[in-house]
Parts: sequence; structure tokens; C-alpha cells
Amino acid sequence: MSDIKTFEDLNSWVKGTELRRKIASVIKTFPKFEKFELMSQMRRASRSVTHNIAEGYGRFHFKENAQFCRISRGSLYGILDQIITALDENYIDNKTYEDTRLMVIDCIKILNGYINYLSNAKSN
Repeated sequence: MSDIKTFEDLNSWVKGTELRRKIASVIKTFPKFEKFELMSQMRRASRSVTHNIAEGYGRFHFKENAQFCRISRGSLYGILDQIITALDENYIDNKTYEDTRLMVIDCIKILNGYINYLSNAKSN
């Protein structure tokens, strides 16, 4: 973690940004009537992931930072549910679902590692 100078250096933020871009691309294929429903929810949830990582980093306190990361993790689980909904509604195919699901799971694992780091750092 000594190479971290800004939130942009955090692997959790980098992976979250990749996921946000993927979600932005995927929702462009949804039906227009979903613009203010599922598309909006997915856009907001994907943005919440990186926003909360950045905001937590800016708090300069391990406990607050970890709390914002837990909010980010909640958004990731929301995205997971939303891509299941998109699959159920036939807005995405199985490959898009699987690819996006793997990205979400990867983000969760990386974020969990960062949360664990923050929890251990506040103890020391």
C-alpha cells in the first residue's frame, strides 16, 4: 500500500472503473422504456462503487474509509441482482451475464481485501 498516493491508485477503484464502463456499454442495448428504471439503477449503482471508494479514501480515517467501502460493496451486490434481472428480461445474453458477473465478483473480492486491510490498519 506504500505506492498509493491517491484513490486512483487503488486496485479496487481501478477495477470498479472497468466495471462502470462495462455497465455503461451493456445498458446501451436495453429497451428505451427501461431508461428511467433498470438502466438508471444500474448506472447509479455502478457509479456508486467508485464514488464511495474515492470518498472513503478522502476521509483519512480507517474506520470511515472502511464504512464507505462497505457501501460500495453493497452497490456491487445490487449490480449483481440487476444483471440477473437483465438476463431474466432477455436484455442480455448468457455470455454478457457471465462476463459481467465475473467482473462484479472480482470487484467484491478485491474490495473485501481492501476492507480487511483497513480493518487491520486501524487496529495497529
